[in-house]
Amino acid sequence: MRRAGHTFRTVAAGVACGAALAALTAVPAQAHGPEHRVPHWELKDSGTPEVRYRGLSAVSRNTAWLAGSKGIVLRTTDGGVSWRNVSPPGAAGLEFRDVEAFDARRAVVLAIGEGEASRVYRTDDGGANWTESFRNTDAKAFYDCMTFFDRRHGLAMSDPVDGRFRILSTRDGGRSWRVLPGDGMPAALEGEAGFAASGQCLVSSGPKDVWLATGGAARARVLHSADRGLTWTAADTPIPAGDPARGVFALAFRDRTHGLAVGGDYRPDQASPKAAARTADAGHGWTPAATPPPAYRSGVAWLPHRRTAALAVGPTGTDLTTDAGRTWRTVDTGSYDTVACAPDHGCWAAGEKGRVARLES
Repeated sequence: MRRAGHTFRTVAAGVACGAALAALTAVPAQAHGPEHRVPHWELKDSGTPEVRYRGLSAVSRNTAWLAGSKGIVLRTTDGGVSWRNVSPPGAAGLEFRDVEAFDARRAVVLAIGEGEASRVYRTDDGGANWTESFRNTDAKAFYDCMTFFDRRHGLAMSDPVDGRFRILSTRDGGRSWRVLPGDGMPAALEGEAGFAASGQCLVSSGPKDVWLATGGAARARVLHSADRGLTWTAADTPIPAGDPARGVFALAFRDRTHGLAVGGDYRPDQASPKAAARTADAGHGWTPAATPPPAYRSGVAWLPHRRTAALAVGPTGTDLTTDAGRTWRTVDTGSYDTVACAPDHGCWAAGEKGRVARLES
């Protein structure tokens, strides 16, 4: 919806949350009562009910960053008990849709929009100071998402310019950027674009592999690069497209081979059949979920250290898979746009009306 769309830490809290995730994947949907305390999203008061957060980075169970509308960036270092407004100065008119944080102090945020509205900022001191490291000057470009392979190397993607998706690259942690040559990018389909819905239309796994999700065209595709964005291959997915509001909205890869795709039609009055798919060959082929989420989903994340469990979120709820995307079941009906999990088992979700939550047992 061009107009809609890493990490380290603790031990004791991680053990507790790890047990919660184990329970979440083990308890059947119908279980209830005090002997079955199913982990759930616990809302945290962001103090910003006027903001919609589509950008989220889970550093740990204690530390997370949010990026949203009205140029707002928030950070917590106490598990969501309190949130500090660390927004870049002069950004009130921007729409932040992605944030990639390396730790509690260093983060990069992406603002979307046509022309100069697309910008990237970086902070090295927890948001006390920001440096604008990129401002788009091409009126035809519209940046949607970004991802980092490590603390230095990262990419951002724009909707097609002159018939091809445009890729921006950094080698210094987002301090400077350059547009990559487009000759290794397949031609875009008519009407094809990315969705700036959750910061997950461009994702990476390992040192060189990256995937780009598309929609809006006759077919919803996933593009894959194994060389940090220099050359790409495209694969069709079974997620319905054929309309500017339909396609793949988010991707998640737990390694360079196994991935999940979610999406559908973001309009609330439209059904979203086949809203999820999975791959076991790095995105060359995609299989529809046998039991998909019941509605449009805009965000997806693998549960830490679990080979077959993941969460998908959207405006009508959260779904869980425990079989690597073959089947999904709804476990919460709250509205969220994006979801992310940290290696210490800290899982977070965020969305409209300032909503942010952490997975609790």
